[in-house]
Amino acid sequence: MKKVNVEENTITGESFNALNRRYMANPRNIVLRHALCKNSISSVVYDQKNEVEVLNNFSINLKTLPVANQKASGRCWIFAGLNVLREIIANKLNITKDFELSQNYIALFDKLEKANYLMCSIIDLIDSKPDDRVFMYLLSTGVGDGGQWDMFRNLVRKYGIVPKGAMEETYQSSNTRESDALLNSFIRQFAAEAQKAYKNDKSKDLSLLKDDYLDKIYGLLVNSFGVPPTKFDFEYTDKDNKYHIESGLTPISFFNEYIGDTIDEYVSIINSPTSDKPFLKTYTIDYLGNVIEGKIITHLNLPMDRVKELIIAQLKGGDVVWFGSDVAGYKDLVTGLWDDLSYDYMSAFDMNLKFDKANMLDYRASAMNHAMCITGVNLKNNVPTKWKIENSWGDERGNKGYFIMSPSWFDSYVYQAVILKKYLNDKEIAALKEKPTVLDPWDPMGTLAL
Repeated sequence: MKKVNVEENTITGESFNALNRRYMANPRNIVLRHALCKNSISSVVYDQKNEVEVLNNFSINLKTLPVANQKASGRCWIFAGLNVLREIIANKLNITKDFELSQNYIALFDKLEKANYLMCSIIDLIDSKPDDRVFMYLLSTGVGDGGQWDMFRNLVRKYGIVPKGAMEETYQSSNTRESDALLNSFIRQFAAEAQKAYKNDKSKDLSLLKDDYLDKIYGLLVNSFGVPPTKFDFEYTDKDNKYHIESGLTPISFFNEYIGDTIDEYVSIINSPTSDKPFLKTYTIDYLGNVIEGKIITHLNLPMDRVKELIIAQLKGGDVVWFGSDVAGYKDLVTGLWDDLSYDYMSAFDMNLKFDKANMLDYRASAMNHAMCITGVNLKNNVPTKWKIENSWGDERGNKGYFIMSPSWFDSYVYQAVILKKYLNDKEIAALKEKPTVLDPWDPMGTLAL
């Protein structure tokens, strides 16, 4: 039963006139209305007092390779993951420029594995009605470009990695909207056909139908992204301008030679201060993954001060940090600054858009939507004053593609980091060994994978 009295809450002609009178009586609204007629809201409320922090000086500043460009795709997590791996390889081989790993190669297998995973989930929920919340959620979200660190780990473990030259980008890999739409329409058709077949014969083996669809999906993916290489030559020039070539490599042999078991030393930590997620506990997300036989997504929830402590320790150790955050607001793409204190919505609209982090998560005001790498931090008296970020939006934004995050923004909108186990304490290592709590598929800690 509705708890709102309709008569008492209707916007009547009288109440509207009162709203309008109060609006017209405030002279600030005249200035704002004129300004917003020709300018964006963010530019009008922008306060440049913090632009001094854009200066590219950091007490810890890792030397990293030039930024990559994911273009019109949501593959940020793959770009960030491969940026972590390429720094490991580049340091081993003394490569200082012009080196990327193929994001397209990983993305193709990610889409294939996600399609298989989703169709298996549909079979698992075959008795559900189409409007059942979980079933409907899986169908509506479908196979997307996003992903999580453990999903990335599963892919490179299973399929290896290749230099970008072995599988370059295609138009479709850099512009995924159309191929994603086709793929998801096809999977929804599978769901309808599978449920119909199951209703007619509950003993029917739906895996045969799934395999038929998977065959056609693979054709769509390869036609869009290209044929994945099985062998390749790795050519590179080191810092002394000396040319090298390694011939006859496979994706797995290349991965094993330069990365191998190191990938398993990385674990995901999160900061989710909501009441349903006590700290020093692990969490996973139901029906979220790609490689069905792979490691499940596992997050260790920690207080923000500890998250920052671990990130700084890893940077001091010379390793970049993969991380997930909400980059939707408070950003200036020209200066490359993310800073919530640089946007004064209160003076303009009497609105404070930033509130308690837990409430922002619970009430869907914020959630993870982008992965990048942290490559530096400025410390004053051991307190971070700004963070250096390697993005994957090309070198025409920010400082040649690198961005800066203010400490206030960082505390509010960074939710995840991937840390080497060697930096965790005994209690954190013990917590990782516990069985994770299973969260709903729509939990904010899974949104980066959409």
